[in-house]
Amino acid sequence: MSTIAANLQAVEATIGAACAASGRPRETVQLLAVSKTCPAEAVLEAVAAGQRAFGENYLQEALDKMQEVARLQPDNADIVLAWHFIGPIQSNKTRPIAAHFDWVHTVERLKIAQRLSEQRPPERGPLHICLQVNISGETSKSGASEADVPALAREVARLPNLRLRGLMAIPEASSDPARQHAAFARLRALYERLRADGLDLDTLSMGMSGDLAAAVAEGATIVRIGSAIFGARHYE
Repeated sequence: MSTIAANLQAVEATIGAACAASGRPRETVQLLAVSKTCPAEAVLEAVAAGQRAFGENYLQEALDKMQEVARLQPDNADIVLAWHFIGPIQSNKTRPIAAHFDWVHTVERLKIAQRLSEQRPPERGPLHICLQVNISGETSKSGASEADVPALAREVARLPNLRLRGLMAIPEASSDPARQHAAFARLRALYERLRADGLDLDTLSMGMSGDLAAAVAEGATIVRIGSAIFGARHYE
């Protein structure tokens, strides 16, 4: 078994244990393998081990990697990969994001959502969207404020070529489980408020390696795990 396959197995066991502890079926939580800075060969190792959803932060790296994965991947119609953009979005980068990704987790402004909607190729179907929320109120963090999210969500939900799926957050890092739970509970409460207001949402993208158990306990439907699968990052 390759290291990546073994790591995936270990992460799967961790998610399974967190689901069991929270009384949730394992299938209610999707693992998003964050493959930023990893080569196409590492992605293909994960694919061979059964992983299908991958998260990327850096646009040009992601586009090159997608092309290389498609070139190297055996011709197998049964293997369909989903690519999630999870990095900051600049206005001049929305066209390639709209054209090449299946999901975007980091929409925080209406202007960005409008551009993604306008630039989404119709043949690709709706682009799945999560609104990024600055749930801890950190000035250094991206994301819309909790107060601004309801109005933003209503506007984004009206846009053609997009499907608003839910919310995403990266809370302030903490090793204190109580603080982890509190941040995720705030995001879940906001999500439930939007659903009560009539928005058809089904996704809470929250939780990484250090706070996965708290995120699952508070209702995460997507957890984003990188180095625990692929090893230490290699930044140039």
